[in-house]
Amino acid sequence: MFSFQSINQYHSFLEKNEDGCSIAVNHYLSEIEKKKQLNAFLEVYTNEVIQRAKELDEKRKAGKPIGKMHGVIVGLKDVICYKGHTVSAGSKILENFKSIYSATVVEKLLQEDAIIIGRQNCDEFAMGSSSENSAFGPVRNALDESRVPGGSSGGSAVGVQAGLTMISLGSDTGGSVRQPADFCGVVGLKPSYGRISRYGLIAYASSFDQIGIFSKTIEDAALCLAVISGADDFDSTVSEKPVPAYASELVAAPRKYRIAYFRQAFEHPGLDPIMRTAITDLIDRLKQEGHTVDPIEFEYLKHIVPTYYVLTTAEASSNLSRFDAVRFGYRAPLVSSELNDMYKASRSAGFGKEVQRRIMLGTFVLSSGYFDAYFTKAQQVRRILYNKSVDVFKDYEAIISPTVPSTAFKIGEKSDDQVAMFLADIYTVFANLVGIPAISIPLFTHENGMPFGLQIMTNHFEETKMLQLSEQLISS
Repeated sequence: MFSFQSINQYHSFLEKNEDGCSIAVNHYLSEIEKKKQLNAFLEVYTNEVIQRAKELDEKRKAGKPIGKMHGVIVGLKDVICYKGHTVSAGSKILENFKSIYSATVVEKLLQEDAIIIGRQNCDEFAMGSSSENSAFGPVRNALDESRVPGGSSGGSAVGVQAGLTMISLGSDTGGSVRQPADFCGVVGLKPSYGRISRYGLIAYASSFDQIGIFSKTIEDAALCLAVISGADDFDSTVSEKPVPAYASELVAAPRKYRIAYFRQAFEHPGLDPIMRTAITDLIDRLKQEGHTVDPIEFEYLKHIVPTYYVLTTAEASSNLSRFDAVRFGYRAPLVSSELNDMYKASRSAGFGKEVQRRIMLGTFVLSSGYFDAYFTKAQQVRRILYNKSVDVFKDYEAIISPTVPSTAFKIGEKSDDQVAMFLADIYTVFANLVGIPAISIPLFTHENGMPFGLQIMTNHFEETKMLQLSEQLISS
């Protein structure tokens, strides 16, 4: 009976089993079929991965050098391009579109012998906090199928949670990796802006988007992060800073950290009281263990969600203008010879309601007469928030907070309350607004039986420190 605990444990298994990759692939294909009601996968590359596993097994038998991700089974959120494979962004408008190239992260994974098992369901164009907005039906939380898994990378989170993949890649624009990781009780990592190439990621909001990682362990996230990070000629926004060996640096001896938390974040009325108590108790324990943990003032909490939605929807309205039914994608039956009528009919039928809502909001804030009042003002707030983060990290090594204000809610519970849905991002959007790395680690269980975690943020490109502190907290 195959079981997976970590990549290192899996590689030890492969050393003892000549057909280990094939055994693993068959196990995961069986699990995906057994749990298809979760709707985590939109497509599984069955024949392809069986052949890939055989080739990797043969590679080991021949004594050839193997990659760092050898045989590791990875799921891709349906916004990450894989050459020759469908990528739909969870949308009818791209339902049958096949990618003509692979994302840089996919190329790097394949170079290190990973196995891409399939594409995973998500909120349409990564717009949502519940994975209910996919054109192909909602994703279900494996711990309670009546609940959402979080969004927008819900299928990727459930893939790891339900044992359907070893690792999943998602995208995080305002918490879309960390929030579903929290709801599903797994590790969810968003790196610094520019740490991982965005080439091949279908854009939602280009100055916010980052590819992130779901895993069972901190070590696995660290290993994957080292593989997919680094400079890329196809992405002018990616950093050329050297990529640390994140996994090997986890073994550093435990030490005392200087940690801050935003006082207003813990006092917010929307935070579940049980979650508040659990994290407050953790803070008390950290102090007793000799860490410095201080509350700091954060008077901008009520501004971060509006700022985020003004800026991201503005960028989305621009990015999604390319889906015009002329060059590719869904085209509605012609009702008129007028080009504008074709645009309207195709985009109205092809885009879901949430995507339409955000395109309209973004177009509004960019329109003449409102640009300065909304978009320019939001950019000014973003600069203030960035300056705040710079000041905090002069004195502290990390910021901790809840990842989300509540545990996973019921499917349909917030569908008619967009403000409540947007507020689910209240703790996660800060990291995207200022470009710092952040991670959600599973530490707690609510009395309702659902997991919840802790968010840790560090300064730009200090993923090593973030991973070390995360490992120390999980291990203690």
